[in-house]
Amino acid sequence: MRAIRRFTVRTVLPAELAALGELVQNLRWSWHPETLDLFAEVDPQLWEQVGHDPVALLGAVGPARLSELAGDRRFLRRLADAADDLREYMTAPRWYQTLPDAARAIAYFSPEYGIAAALPQYSGGLGILAGDHLKTASDLGVPILAVGLLYRHGYFTQSLSPEGWQLEHYPSLDPGGLPLSLLKEDDGTPVKIRIGLPDGRALHAQLWVAKVGRVPLLLLDSDVADNDTAARDVTDRLYGGGTDHRLMQELLLGVGGVRAIRAYCRITGHADPEVFHTNEGHAGFLGLERIRELTEARLSFDEALEAVRAGTVFTTHTPVPAGIDRFPVEMIERQFGGDNAWPTVPVERILALGAESEPGRFNMAVMGMRLAQRVNGVSELHGEVSREMFKDLWPGFDVDEVPIGSITNGVHAPTWVGRELMELAGRELPSVLERSRGWEGVEKISDADIWDIRGKLRGRLVEGARVRLRKSWRDRGASDAELGWIDDALDPEVLTIGFARRVPSYKRLTLMLRDAERLTSLLLDPHKPVQIVIAGKAHPADEGGKKLIQQIVKFADSPEVRHRIVFLPDYDMALGQLLVQGCDVWLNNPLRPLEASGTSGMKSALNGGLNLSIRDGWWDEWYDGTNGWAIPTADGVSDTDRRDELEAAGLYDLIEHEVSDRFYDRGASGPPRRWMEMVKHTLTSLGPKVLAGRMLRDYVVGLYSPAAASARALSADSYGQAKAYAAWRLRLARAWPGVRVEHVEASGVGDTPEVGATLMIHATIALGDLDTTDVRVQAAYGRVGEHDELIHPHYVDLSPDSADDDGRAHYTGTVPLDRTGAFGYTVRAVPHHPLAASPAELGLIAVPEEPAGMTNGTLR
Repeated sequence: MRAIRRFTVRTVLPAELAALGELVQNLRWSWHPETLDLFAEVDPQLWEQVGHDPVALLGAVGPARLSELAGDRRFLRRLADAADDLREYMTAPRWYQTLPDAARAIAYFSPEYGIAAALPQYSGGLGILAGDHLKTASDLGVPILAVGLLYRHGYFTQSLSPEGWQLEHYPSLDPGGLPLSLLKEDDGTPVKIRIGLPDGRALHAQLWVAKVGRVPLLLLDSDVADNDTAARDVTDRLYGGGTDHRLMQELLLGVGGVRAIRAYCRITGHADPEVFHTNEGHAGFLGLERIRELTEARLSFDEALEAVRAGTVFTTHTPVPAGIDRFPVEMIERQFGGDNAWPTVPVERILALGAESEPGRFNMAVMGMRLAQRVNGVSELHGEVSREMFKDLWPGFDVDEVPIGSITNGVHAPTWVGRELMELAGRELPSVLERSRGWEGVEKISDADIWDIRGKLRGRLVEGARVRLRKSWRDRGASDAELGWIDDALDPEVLTIGFARRVPSYKRLTLMLRDAERLTSLLLDPHKPVQIVIAGKAHPADEGGKKLIQQIVKFADSPEVRHRIVFLPDYDMALGQLLVQGCDVWLNNPLRPLEASGTSGMKSALNGGLNLSIRDGWWDEWYDGTNGWAIPTADGVSDTDRRDELEAAGLYDLIEHEVSDRFYDRGASGPPRRWMEMVKHTLTSLGPKVLAGRMLRDYVVGLYSPAAASARALSADSYGQAKAYAAWRLRLARAWPGVRVEHVEASGVGDTPEVGATLMIHATIALGDLDTTDVRVQAAYGRVGEHDELIHPHYVDLSPDSADDDGRAHYTGTVPLDRTGAFGYTVRAVPHHPLAASPAELGLIAVPEEPAGMTNGTLR
């Protein structure tokens, strides 16, 4: 029989051990080894049985053991010290508190969070990044208030069939057995938020709070009695269900998330956020909810839109259009129109925000960008790809000017770096841990010390892999009598390559199988053997991804190679930590440029691993030729089979002639000298860059603080500036058809322009009903291509000299002839307002209808 309801009965702790409950309820333990040591001491054997889950530990430990600990003076002293340390961590000023005029609070929205394996609310890189973002915010004192959904079945757990086919399982999660607390009103009743649905239905949710160090994480849960069956199932699983289900999840995350924040701040006194960070388009509806709030407070839609945009940051993580959430327009019209319409937010305006080039589709990323004044990708290359993807939102502007920047992802070192390495750094390089400075000191650490730790981490991976491998084979139906070979599977002395990630086709899990014979020879080389540890999940609906997993499993099942290549099911944070710490080389071979950033290779690098990767995502900008290896890319080869063949051959060559040679090139004794040179250079060159601390500082300085300043400016004087700015934008949009670049001429150079000369530009601009304060006139200049297009032009402002009564103004300025070769220029007019974040923000531009004056020439 199955239970009709599931819940967790929690242990009643003796008064002397009350601080244990405080420590368990704050997820700081997930990156604080000393606290984990304390939990291990509660019951070492039970600690191993529950997989190092403190909540499960306290739920299973017996009263006799608790009574014994309550009388153990040494344990109580350690407990008191740990509790004091946590309280100091939670309250002491940190980096953010030294900043002037910083945002009082930042709301951070993400559909998933990878905080700890004990809180399985993540599927892959987006969630792991979000978790690292919160942990780093806690460490730096950044006042983030995070919002997500509580999925009662998480993503899924993975096993394999006897044939190697991925099987999905959805275990039920009881919030009472997780490190969460239910948000309640002063009278003890649970806080509820409500969202109206068509046909008189409603979606209700309660709020669970996870403490991620100093950062509160609000998780909305629709499994409440107020809901009908369909509404209760909205938060059943991550990325599950059809289009209707996905829309309900995104409404709850965006609209419900803002309402959850308002309730949390009202009850706890937490500062209201000044900045709202939308982590991918899933939470885009948050902007609509904020517009509704302001329009009900007597602002017009346009005024509210400007106030909301000013304080909103949007991060895109998707390098392909197919990865963006898009809904049929009728679904959005039905949700926000008819009997469910918001009186102050016309559905036509909502539809316009998500409109894209394909009729009938509502694009969540497009809406997110239109609702945010600041937009970024997650690596330099991804920024370039995003500007190309979304350039149609800013017609008339060169791709380089599309207002999408980039902040390259980073990783939270205390979560991902092996404890032995962290302790070595604490002894030898305390400035690296305390201030993230002094990375050059890595060169002074002995090769032997690092090599010894690398051996321990590799050995730990081998042990853990054997345990998981044995369980997987048993789940597939094998008997213990058939599994003796697993005792010798993998070798702690052999060069170990790791490959672990989600399994969409573009990540090319099976590229290594392109020439199975050659791969086999690499694995079984008698002098320079290689072993590969693989993990990854395919989306439950991705049959192609599942086939790729089956192909890898089939190869790894072969008795000839199964001791050298293994696929470990159920890739989660715990397995991820084992892999990035224990592998010598991290393999990544996506189709360039489809990897937005990727962070697993960063984690490996911080553990002394070397990257072997296609130059995509973060590796494209930080590979320097000696901190790992770049797999040659066959860019421009349109035949995918041919491209895979060429890039696989490059991969095999690097492993055979570069990677293996260095790893096994050892003298009479001691570590491989040339390998350790690369390891140290990797730590020195990548260490300061790949840390999430660098990433979050970039967000604070480059996006959060400017967004807070803009939001304050527009909300001042009862939103007086928002009203004025909205009126200006409306006036400008109406008058812009009358703006023209009528005449351009140049002087100052002869028939043979030379480097160092100066070109004087004179331009006549028809301003129509605008004046010179509304418009910025610029000369664009630089190298020209074969079709006279300006390539990565520079810009210089022209100054207004005079204005005629007929609305024409005359501008002058100078252009430096600062390079040789083909050179060209033109003149443009763009809107200008001090509250605009970029010239392209309004998507309006005026350029000459026909090239005027000298459009190009050759400089000598």
